[in-house]
Amino acid sequence: MCGVIGIVSFRDVAASLYDGLTVLQHRGQDAAGIAVADGPRLRLHKGNGLVREVFGEAEIRAMSGRVGIGHCRYPTAGSEGGDEAQPFYVNSPYGIALAHNGNLINTERLRREVFEQDRRNVNTESDSEVLLNVFAHELSRQAGLSPKEVFRAVAAVHRRCRGAYAVVCLVLGLGLVAFRDPHGIRPLVLGRRHAEQGPEWAVASESVALDMLGFERVRDVAPGECIVITARGEFHAEICAEPATHAPCLFEFVYFARPDSMIEEVSVHKARMRMGRKLGEKILRLWPEHDIDTVIPIPDTSRSAALELANVLGVKYREGFIKNRYIGRTFIMPEQRERQLSVRRKLNPITLEFRNRVVLLVDDSIVRGTTSQQIIQMARDAGARKVYFASAAPPVRYPNIYGIDMPAAEELIAHGRSEEEVARLLGCDWLVYQDLADLEEAVAGPKRRLKSFDASCFTGEYVTGVEEGYFERLRLLRSDEAKRRRRAG
Repeated sequence: MCGVIGIVSFRDVAASLYDGLTVLQHRGQDAAGIAVADGPRLRLHKGNGLVREVFGEAEIRAMSGRVGIGHCRYPTAGSEGGDEAQPFYVNSPYGIALAHNGNLINTERLRREVFEQDRRNVNTESDSEVLLNVFAHELSRQAGLSPKEVFRAVAAVHRRCRGAYAVVCLVLGLGLVAFRDPHGIRPLVLGRRHAEQGPEWAVASESVALDMLGFERVRDVAPGECIVITARGEFHAEICAEPATHAPCLFEFVYFARPDSMIEEVSVHKARMRMGRKLGEKILRLWPEHDIDTVIPIPDTSRSAALELANVLGVKYREGFIKNRYIGRTFIMPEQRERQLSVRRKLNPITLEFRNRVVLLVDDSIVRGTTSQQIIQMARDAGARKVYFASAAPPVRYPNIYGIDMPAAEELIAHGRSEEEVARLLGCDWLVYQDLADLEEAVAGPKRRLKSFDASCFTGEYVTGVEEGYFERLRLLRSDEAKRRRRAG
């Protein structure tokens, strides 16, 4: 998962891109980068680390330009090297920088096509660089450089590329280009603000980045849509793909997005509140005479759900863990050993909230189970009489192939196991998962604007289809053992 942002303004945008990336930092802490257009010159700076580590005042001051894009990244399959920070750049045609959130699932075939047919070189293992070269090749085939030619190039990208992609591009001589895959799996939001000279525009992975920069959220970029905003602020948009099932990723609402974001016209905070209500209602159905004393969230993403769950059950809600905010998200850390060490560094229990109590711990989801196991043990060590565990999401039994680095299937604790078996492995006294239908209803909300979702990590059903042999290749890239071999070699 990554965060992307693009801005067209009447003043230099580097500082705004920096600020926008800082509020998208939760989407990736591995690397960051910014590219801006300064007349005919493209200025690019990127590197490994948090946004504030990659950019200082000197770097921002040196990046003059009124059109620009930014990216914060965590590595997905096979992309862990220091040379894979984004945006990527190619000088032909015109000069293009691209930042991408998502994952292509036909990368290997595209990589061969790009080299053998398009006669372009891809220098890293990143599917984002492949995507950039596909777009650059298709744009080079057009008669000129205008919004219409860009729309035709993006239509060709949609025909060639399969998977999830929310993209922002900087094209010298034109301006900002943004487009989204035909299924709309990854989010991309459009914003506008008013200046004396006319409207200024921004696109970002989440509306929270628009909010803090003073942009009004206009709408989501539609699935298959391409938006072109010229350096003069002229706005153009067109649907460039054949109609397809709109299937935004459910996990964005469960875990990744900030609660103060709006995605697909849905408040993430309200969606999580509804998840909590649904889960509380399920617990009352299954166990109306429960003995739960206290509901305790595992910070931060489960708070909204846990508070509503406690209200439904009629029991106390308490904050029982204090979080060290300088530790990154654990399930995207590269190796099991790092994740195990990180949990103890990240959370510390408030003993008074556990001692002699029956506690229900609430988390957004359970992926590998490593974090959950240790948190349950921490609750017992703090004196809890019984420890129950509730997941606001259904069992995660299948890999996510659309840009979330969920591991090989055999490393998912729920893969091939019943809920009772998972509970025994976690070490809790009772385990309850959200039902998928309830999760989908919670995210869709009462107006039911969203009819379909990418729920593949729960169901194993992939909206794009999957080529034979794909999951074996994915296992060879994503398993902890594979990552250790790459580091050793």
